[in-house]
Amino acid sequence: MNQGMDPLSLVTTYLAVADALVGKSLRWLKEECAAGKGLSNDKLDEHQQACFDLAWCAAEAAGARFVIDYAAQAAAVPGQDALLEEGIARIFCAEALQNISNRLSARPQCFGLTDDDLATLADPAIRAYCHRQLDARHLEALGRQVIARNGASGAYLLDEHATMMQDTFRKLATSVVMPLAEEIHRHDLIIPAEILGQLTEMGCFGLSIPERYGGLQSDDHEDNMGMIVVTEELSRGSLGGAGSLITRPEILSRSLLKGGTEAQRQKWLPQVAMGDPLCAIAVTEPDTGSDVAAMRLKASKCEGGWILDGVKTWCTMAGKAGLLLVLARSNPDRSLGHRGLSMFLVEKDSVDGHDFEFRQPQGGVLSGRAIATIGYRGMHSYEVFFDQVFVPDENLVGGPEGEGKGFYFTMSGFAGGRIQTAARAIGVMQAAFERAVSYSQERKAFGKPIGEFQLTLVKLARMATLLTVSRQFTYAVGRLMDQGQGQMEASMVKLFTCKTAEWLTREAMQIHGGMGYAEETPVSRYFVDARVLSIFEGAEETLALKVIARSLIEAA
Repeated sequence: MNQGMDPLSLVTTYLAVADALVGKSLRWLKEECAAGKGLSNDKLDEHQQACFDLAWCAAEAAGARFVIDYAAQAAAVPGQDALLEEGIARIFCAEALQNISNRLSARPQCFGLTDDDLATLADPAIRAYCHRQLDARHLEALGRQVIARNGASGAYLLDEHATMMQDTFRKLATSVVMPLAEEIHRHDLIIPAEILGQLTEMGCFGLSIPERYGGLQSDDHEDNMGMIVVTEELSRGSLGGAGSLITRPEILSRSLLKGGTEAQRQKWLPQVAMGDPLCAIAVTEPDTGSDVAAMRLKASKCEGGWILDGVKTWCTMAGKAGLLLVLARSNPDRSLGHRGLSMFLVEKDSVDGHDFEFRQPQGGVLSGRAIATIGYRGMHSYEVFFDQVFVPDENLVGGPEGEGKGFYFTMSGFAGGRIQTAARAIGVMQAAFERAVSYSQERKAFGKPIGEFQLTLVKLARMATLLTVSRQFTYAVGRLMDQGQGQMEASMVKLFTCKTAEWLTREAMQIHGGMGYAEETPVSRYFVDARVLSIFEGAEETLALKVIARSLIEAA
């Protein structure tokens, strides 16, 4: 391989070698799992580990390509010293190559690969590149750069509009959200009016709603970048106390824009944009998790509407919400799978407590109880019981033509939810990283700050690298989604950033030592909050197996 090329161009050729191996494995799996004109679910399930690993390979490779583009963009900015960005890109690409090699070489027979195949990724030039970039002294030097820059982890490279939104909501998160975050978490309080009121005034709930319906988004195009930077900054203040507030309006508005009638959009979107009512999403059921097509909540047709019976769980904000977006089985023929599902808008009273009961004039009862959780407090996640709950025909999303199409409307909403969850992960990581860098300079051991020790510097270097890649991966996918693309990448970046947030917040806690385990230290909250990110808005395993891997195999 040509050693005369610059490092980032060089690693692009190495990534192409990894892509070729992943592509060969995907084609092999496609042959193994073929059934008629499609793929056999049963056969795919026999290759779950390989599918999971390949999804991760693809996600890391995508992240590597995006961070290479990012480093090139940073280098092109007049006056920008892009050495930090380039160093981060090199290190991450080396880690991605090493991870892909490790996965494939650990069990080559599961990927349909031979020793000769693996030899291409074990090329001495690739190995040497990875060894140079991942050398502890190299990482230590990057860690010193990060500390010298007071915890800077790479330029954001946002346009003027996004930068303005970032600055505005960073100030709000710092001055309003952060002072309340610990009390909300430690006492399991509902989000206070101080936060809700300011976010309503600033139009947060209308970020994904077009201007013609009273929102902030342009009528001409989507603005995922605006939503991403706002979510990131609010999540830096508190994941449960602010950062997740706009996820539910995001999902509901996308669902209505995708499948709702014009009358439904005209009625509900302006209200949701104003935060009155607040809304919640009722999709998950006990024992079904992310298997949306297996849900059982029953919707039975009656005169003038529908009757809902059953249970939903992990319905975040269901108590405070005055409007629930509910996915229910409107066709009793379970062989139809997701084609028998419809989406409904269920109205209720708003309550602040951990339990609620809403009785309808028609006799139906909607009740709920908050589920005690180790983190992600402030919004409360509920188990919700539907007992003969009446929904008028006008609240069937899409009207009569929307019957049986609820699954598709849900998936449209969740695509935005996934990219937003990636932004939430970045915000939590940023908060944890800031605390880790600061504490590493304050805490002394054996006569000097712990930030002077190589192991701490290596930790900080990897934290800065993974935070920057997560951010720029998310930004890149947000820009794709603004162009009507990036649905697959949204799942990839959600998979990657959420798992990364678990590791990074864990390392921030570790740098704090014993104090990191104390409730009075914010890093303990960041750690337990981050753990939920790989579970909701599409569990890690479901995203990897049913969305990413399956799509990659189909396209191979």
